[in-house]
Amino acid sequence: MDVATIAIAAIVGVGIGILSGLLGIGGGTVMVPVFKLGFGMSAIGATATSLFAIIPTAISGGVSHVRQKTCIPKLGVLAGIGGACLSPVGVQLAHISPGWLIMLAAAIVIGYSAITMFKKALAVPKQDGQSRGKAPAPARAASKGSASGEMPERTSSRSLWWGLPIGMVAGLVAGYVGVGGGFLMVPLFLSVLGVDMKRASGSSLLAIAILSTPGAITQIMLGNVAIAVAIAVVVGSVPGAVLGSKLVKRVPERELRFLFGGVLLVAAVLLVLQEVGLF
Repeated sequence: MDVATIAIAAIVGVGIGILSGLLGIGGGTVMVPVFKLGFGMSAIGATATSLFAIIPTAISGGVSHVRQKTCIPKLGVLAGIGGACLSPVGVQLAHISPGWLIMLAAAIVIGYSAITMFKKALAVPKQDGQSRGKAPAPARAASKGSASGEMPERTSSRSLWWGLPIGMVAGLVAGYVGVGGGFLMVPLFLSVLGVDMKRASGSSLLAIAILSTPGAITQIMLGNVAIAVAIAVVVGSVPGAVLGSKLVKRVPERELRFLFGGVLLVAAVLLVLQEVGLF
């Protein structure tokens, strides 16, 4: 593989890492279409390389969230352990599946993530002269628990064990389509456990780092990972994720989510069009 391709992969990695740190995603929803459409990999190659590459990104972002107390370590570890049990199963299922089915599943996951991004963007209040720097009462209440490192009232130590089954589902999907599973874990952490958005995102990154590892090892053993490209992406994504996590409070969330949701939606459509021979 030529030097130019490796350099491009590293630059792409920086962008993916920043998005990972900002939005609490492992980056797989971006990597899969980039590897498939941009680098011309096969379906299994794109998902395998993505699964391998998201691990360091998730680790660096997750550690940063732990330091900033914007995650619940126990929840992240439990979800990660649950996912680690089933991510190799997802890999084996992908290995015996036709390429079109893998890409269809990936497109559905990416499309769902895009819709979720749009919904979250609409839920974020617009910033204006009166509201800037002045959060509404619910937001202040939520952020108080986050800043102090305490769990929200709805989230007890016992309820955190729900992270295990949530992680198992995320791990199975992660192994099959090469994404981290944050698109599943974050909304479930929010709705089932009552965790606030920032700590749900941080906890999901911690879980992704754990659950993706067994699946990635399985993909390497099967010879499906493009090691050189993956390492180049990792080199760029690790510092990018750290930077992204530090920019969380500075970047306008509403506009970022609208933009990212649009990019994901286009990527999902292109994956489907390519599989049916129209792109």
